[in-house]
Amino acid sequence: MAGGLSVSIGQHSDQGRKPVNQDFHGALLPEGRALVSKGVVVALADGISTSAVSRVAAETAVKSLLTDYYCTSEAWSVKTSAQRVIDAVNSWLHAETRRSRYGHDADRGYVCTLSAMVLKSRSAHLFHIGDSRIFRLAGGALEQLTDDHRVVLSSQESYLGRALGAAPNVEIDYRALDLSPGDVYVLATDGVYEHVAGRFVAQAVAASPDDLALAARRIVEEALAQGSTDNLTVQIARIDALPDGDANDVFVQTDGMVPPPLPEAPCDFDGYRVLRAIHANHRSHIHLATDLETGARVALKIPSVDLRGDQDYLRRFMMEEWIARRVHSPHVLKAIPPTRRRNFLYTVTEYVEGRTLRQWMIDNPRPGLGAVVAIVEQIEKGLRTLHRMEMVHQDLRPENVMIDRDGVVKIIDFGSTRVSGVREAAPEIDADAILGTVQYAAPEYFVGETGTPQSDLYALGVIAYEMLTGRLPYGAEVSRARSRKAQRKLRYASAQSPARRIPEWADAALRRAVDPDPLQRHDTLLEFVTDLRRPNPEFQPKRSRPLMERNPLLFWQALSLILAGVIVLLLAR
Repeated sequence: MAGGLSVSIGQHSDQGRKPVNQDFHGALLPEGRALVSKGVVVALADGISTSAVSRVAAETAVKSLLTDYYCTSEAWSVKTSAQRVIDAVNSWLHAETRRSRYGHDADRGYVCTLSAMVLKSRSAHLFHIGDSRIFRLAGGALEQLTDDHRVVLSSQESYLGRALGAAPNVEIDYRALDLSPGDVYVLATDGVYEHVAGRFVAQAVAASPDDLALAARRIVEEALAQGSTDNLTVQIARIDALPDGDANDVFVQTDGMVPPPLPEAPCDFDGYRVLRAIHANHRSHIHLATDLETGARVALKIPSVDLRGDQDYLRRFMMEEWIARRVHSPHVLKAIPPTRRRNFLYTVTEYVEGRTLRQWMIDNPRPGLGAVVAIVEQIEKGLRTLHRMEMVHQDLRPENVMIDRDGVVKIIDFGSTRVSGVREAAPEIDADAILGTVQYAAPEYFVGETGTPQSDLYALGVIAYEMLTGRLPYGAEVSRARSRKAQRKLRYASAQSPARRIPEWADAALRRAVDPDPLQRHDTLLEFVTDLRRPNPEFQPKRSRPLMERNPLLFWQALSLILAGVIVLLLAR
């Protein structure tokens, strides 16, 4: 696509001097949205000579990766998407071997190597298992980018130490590299790379710049001429151009739409009956409306008048609905799928009849620990769903949490949410921005680090702390601490006070959740909620064991000495 990633690919495979070709290879170059969101996949697999069904394993591995990878969520990173597909293929191949007559002999089962490369945006993502190889052509030499998983016993004997399908679980080598226009990558099986020099590969590519398939065939022919007795497969991928625009435009397709004029309720607007305004601030206006076709009550969110010239803001505005359509949880605001073409730029979500957590805190200034935990648990469930989709909310605060009339808690407003898959496609998006509200933003944001699930955990800890105490754990000092040294000087203010009876173990749980160092916080959101719900022995005051338990001999010696002293005193009288 114009201004986007452009790749040329040539590939060739031959059975060589063997009766059957157990290699399998393939590449998929999508267009449009899929090219931006998922990239180009190039893969090859090499069967093992001891197995008659290894060619089935090789074909299954490559075909599954080329198809199933594109079925994974656009929100996932390349690493997560590809590794989950490869893990699933490995499990299937291993299960097929166990069901076959070679159930206890992996060398005769559904086993193969796999080397694959995903080219997305400006990066190459490499995945590797076995002894096929991925190279980068550098001048007249081949730079090997993968390690062979082969165990060498002697100069005459070796075996694969790692292969796809050989065990229930597989360790996948992963590596990410920056791309440059003109880069040439070569994937090859051992039947090729053991017999062809890098200089010949470079000459073959240079001799056929417009026909890389011809170059691949010449490389295979050279390997045969040099005495290769194995199957031969080679793939060549050349980077012709890299994206120069904002990939987010493809993720969020607005079709040139512009924000609408602000409606004056009651009125009809683009197929909706606008009933009343719900909320307005400097960033957006939200109205309650009824869909004239379905009768459903919805919330219409319209961009702020003041920010309509800010294209980054408008893209992030539309990303909110993109995110809401892909996250399915009763504790995350749901987007309403469009049933007709929109004429303006706005978003449509479910209408939550209730109040914000901020209003709940005003109405309940002294809540009990049980009530706080009940709300925190629901927020944690919503966050956990986002994190499974490789999304970090980044702006969790009481104003962005709704509680409906049935007590169901929902996370709203995804204008600051970081999506791994989108960030890969457009690395420049918000690279240095602190998108959340500073009172709840984790300290790592202020030293230029990228948000992680631990950052959302920090915000949840601050919210729980504020619900119980009415204040913030560090006051306003976090946003002023712009270095690690300054952050180490931050002092946590205990949630315990004469006015509020908070258990010591609950205070310890809060202290850990909002630690300035993300490595010192709870490992998971669920761990924090569990520690807030019931005492963690780790936070209990350590009581000294009785002397009789620690040192029985010393106890009886001391007791005997005391009794002897008593007897002496009695005799003296």
